[in-house]
Amino acid sequence: MLGLRFHGVTCIRLMLEYCHGEHRYLERPAGHFVPNMVRLWDDLFDLLERVGLRVLLTPFDTFFMWIRWQRHPYSRANKGPCASRDTWLTCPDTRRAIKNRLAFASDRWGGSPALFAWDLWNEIHPAHGGNDPTTVAPFIDDLSSWLRAHECERRGYANLQTVSIFGPELIRHPSLVDPIFRHPTLDFANTHLYEHGTIDDPRDTVAPALAAARLMRAAVIASGSSRPAFDSEHGPIHSFKDRKRTLPSAFDDEYFRHIQWAHLASGGAGGGMRWPNRHPHVLTPGMREAQRALAKFLPQIDWSTFCRRNLTDELRCEDPGVAVVGCGDDAQAVAWLVRTDAVSSDGTLRPRGNAASTTLTIPGLAKGRYTIVTYDTRGGKVLSRDCVASDGGACVVPISPVHRDLAVAVRATA
Repeated sequence: MLGLRFHGVTCIRLMLEYCHGEHRYLERPAGHFVPNMVRLWDDLFDLLERVGLRVLLTPFDTFFMWIRWQRHPYSRANKGPCASRDTWLTCPDTRRAIKNRLAFASDRWGGSPALFAWDLWNEIHPAHGGNDPTTVAPFIDDLSSWLRAHECERRGYANLQTVSIFGPELIRHPSLVDPIFRHPTLDFANTHLYEHGTIDDPRDTVAPALAAARLMRAAVIASGSSRPAFDSEHGPIHSFKDRKRTLPSAFDDEYFRHIQWAHLASGGAGGGMRWPNRHPHVLTPGMREAQRALAKFLPQIDWSTFCRRNLTDELRCEDPGVAVVGCGDDAQAVAWLVRTDAVSSDGTLRPRGNAASTTLTIPGLAKGRYTIVTYDTRGGKVLSRDCVASDGGACVVPISPVHRDLAVAVRATA
């Protein structure tokens, strides 16, 4: 954990129960909380508090719960409350069991400063409600409102709440966009960035990042300027799980780094959260260095006043071999520029040594003077710092040569 903190990580995502095996159930039988698992979580929260990390906590591992349903303590086959996995969202007895688990977790750990938020249901899916998308919103209504009231009654405040979704389901079921991104009782929006052929099975390190940028643009627009949105799970799941292939470290490091910068520049909170999809099940040292580089960039923007909107379709770079991802308001902007014409045979970017200095055109900045910082995302260092003036229209900003990729921070001068 100290290593995570050193590399700029502030929040991790965990499931209260990982049920891919038989020895890690939080309840067994349903309603009886296993003492050893409770002690594990007591110890983990103590460590999180001492190190200074926070956790986005979700109560169920719905992936393996679905796959191994006949073994799960909530299954009626094991004297649990639920007759079928396709009634998780609709069965009254199951709803009571879910609330009982959340009440136990909230009463025991909800007052810890290490708890960032509840992800009330991991990757909510119409299949959990009889393949009926209309079961999702009422489930969120009830669970979210109930937990908020429960916490306020006991503690005087409620922890933040969200509900995550497997991103492709938003395309299959557009009606889910509203409850996931705009539900009135949730505090922020959460999606899992998987896309077939790009993010889930990458052939190069650029296309997945641009896919992440496109998906996050949609998420940010759907959420609105005042509601945070971020990815809490992404990675090469098809390559790893189905094709049984662990990506080469150098390729995966760049794939990871590009996606996190595309996520941030799109207007997402932070760099997103990678599911390792590697053996062993951890991020590489190169990925940790990429996180540290992003963390060092963050002070270039005043996030407390940043009311971002996605600008990706409006930004323009003079260099035709560069794609731009970005967001901004009338006083600040963040952009990530990446070459699309320098992909090598192994799928990574080769440096374009003859790249020339270029310009970036940013709309929407108010009249005034701005500090422009260009940033090396690989080395984690500032490349240049300049000042420009905006007349209140499109602001043309001089940019260092884009040899591979770089980030740009724009901030009104006090």
